[in-house]
Amino acid sequence: MEQKKLAIIATKGTLDWAYPPFILASTAAALGYEVQIFFTFYGLQLLRKDLKLQVSSLGNPAMPMPAPVPVMVQALPGMQGFMTSMMKKKMKSKGVASLEELRELCVEAEVKMIACQMTVDLFEFDTKDFVSDVEYAGAAAFFEFAGESDICLYI
Repeated sequence: MEQKKLAIIATKGTLDWAYPPFILASTAAALGYEVQIFFTFYGLQLLRKDLKLQVSSLGNPAMPMPAPVPVMVQALPGMQGFMTSMMKKKMKSKGVASLEELRELCVEAEVKMIACQMTVDLFEFDTKDFVSDVEYAGAAAFFEFAGESDICLYI
């Protein structure tokens, strides 16, 4: 039987959007899937050696809060940092793995992580800031894999 394939396109660079690609990729790899993640635009933030991702509650009314926080209050200086701190504390108290741990799990499970070369060039990113387990390629290279994948997710 041929190995199943999972292709993921990661486009978001906030803390809450960073978890799904790594959780799904590591889980699929553990289940025997061949997995590739294509990181483009803001998703490239997930490949940085030093992850300084934050939660953005603005435009996210589903974010569970201990008390309702009006949008105007969410826009105040320091609120994004406060909400990020609150989310990290909640995750730690529930035993959720850190992003660094999940990313390393993906590396160990041989998940292929591809940084979009066009986006790296567009934003003039220095590849020295990214983890070493990354390949650089364009969308066409990713489509070769995605076109044959059993599952393709856009996150």
